[in-house]
Amino acid sequence: MRKLLLNSTALATALAITSNAAIADISISADSSWTYLSRSSQVTANDGTSFGTDSEIKFSFTNQTDSGLIIGYDVEMFSDGADSAIDESSMSISGGFGKVVLGENDSVADDYAISADDIADENEAATVTSATIGTSTDIELSDGDDNKISYHLPQMGGFTGGASFTDSGTNTGTDTTSFGFNYEVEAGGNTLTLGASTATTEATTKDTDAQILGLKVVSGNLTIIASQSSYEAVDEDIETTGAGVSYKMANGMVLGAYTLKSEDDLDAGEEYTKSGVELQYTIANGLTTFINVDDYEYKAGTSETAVSDSGTTSKLTIAASF
Repeated sequence: MRKLLLNSTALATALAITSNAAIADISISADSSWTYLSRSSQVTANDGTSFGTDSEIKFSFTNQTDSGLIIGYDVEMFSDGADSAIDESSMSISGGFGKVVLGENDSVADDYAISADDIADENEAATVTSATIGTSTDIELSDGDDNKISYHLPQMGGFTGGASFTDSGTNTGTDTTSFGFNYEVEAGGNTLTLGASTATTEATTKDTDAQILGLKVVSGNLTIIASQSSYEAVDEDIETTGAGVSYKMANGMVLGAYTLKSEDDLDAGEEYTKSGVELQYTIANGLTTFINVDDYEYKAGTSETAVSDSGTTSKLTIAASF
């Protein structure tokens, strides 16, 4: 009888714990794309055609505590052969105070940056051999998805922003601090969003600094973005400007065009320019095709060991989301 009583007590305790335990909301999503790329280049190693795949699976868990805090956990995994690996893995805690993100995820400099490259979903940045020039208008970051802590302010009218800190490890002296913000306003039926981000990575000789300032205007089916970014490091003083425009047509197609120019002031003559167009068409819900054509030119500087190059890239992408 005593043994039965103990077993009954243990069962009741387990049921009580289970009934009081938080049950998380779970969502699973995935993206997969297949590409055919054709490049015409003056550099033999870059010339030719290739197939490619880019697939990712995301698991998201969300739980709300009795006190109202929302706790989340996100993990994203690449699923393409040799590239199979954990991409991002982070925990978040959010409430009236804002949101704290802990773990391997983007910094706020990425979260709040507005870049002309955002116009194209499948923008193909042309490869330039051994060059240290900007080939996109995105902010240059050195910490990527490294383990970090980020804080996001709660929405205040049209303003939101945050800060991130990446600890590079004991006595390495290469910690990264990032800040970013967005300010959105409605004007005459149009939506204007100003975004700015900055990141600094400490170094023994010279810190690495990166900034971006961008403006996005949405007017009905028309979207316009202009941005300027800079990158300063040892022997680098790169400035990149870009602009893009897209239009959603009645037949479900989206047509976009973009251009950028990048120069290194510390390397006379080094310059990269690119102009391109993108046609996006939704075949069915969750299935989209993209056609991109980019024309680029890279001029190596007088003190660069990189090779000058120019050419055209054409890319067909078939993307599915689940």
